[in-house]
Amino acid sequence: MRLSGSLTLSPQSRSLDGLAQPSAVKETPRVQLASIPEGRDGTIATLKIMREFAKGAVRNPDQTIRQKALDIFSAEGVPPRAWKKEIGALHRFVRDNIRYVRDPVDCELVQTPEATLQIAQGDCDDKSTLLAALLSATGHPARFVAVGFNGGGFSHVLVETKVNHTGQDMRDWVPLETILPQEPGWYPDGVTSRYVLQV
Repeated sequence: MRLSGSLTLSPQSRSLDGLAQPSAVKETPRVQLASIPEGRDGTIATLKIMREFAKGAVRNPDQTIRQKALDIFSAEGVPPRAWKKEIGALHRFVRDNIRYVRDPVDCELVQTPEATLQIAQGDCDDKSTLLAALLSATGHPARFVAVGFNGGGFSHVLVETKVNHTGQDMRDWVPLETILPQEPGWYPDGVTSRYVLQV
């Protein structure tokens, strides 16, 4: 069994007597550990955690993720109804401003989008979860795509978003790689397996 840590933000600190106290310093993310199965079942379980984190961020009453997306649009001068430019701006922000860092040894760590935004670091699943939340919060459908290479098990995840609505599934969905300096539409070579989960 692998461990899956879901990193969530702690809304308040606790004193030694256990009573809630307002946090006087920057909040530290809190980690929760849970067991997930190995292999394909573990990948699917991780993707489902990612989906719940992305959906939770979109539904969060404080709207941190939506506000960040709107700020990105303003900073990049994206005009209204310029859907491809919105997608590009969100993709560039996550790809270029969230530092890639690997998970701890023998632990699959999955962060909430808010946590990834706060610490500005994460691996492919954290960056993908943040990007999916930003896209969803601004009306762009998103899905996670786990991929395996050269006959091996799943080892990477990226996001796809629907840009055109032609009715042709693969032509409608555009891959967005977040850990390499690639433009929207780039897809890794050597993919021999993939699993798709709609956000």
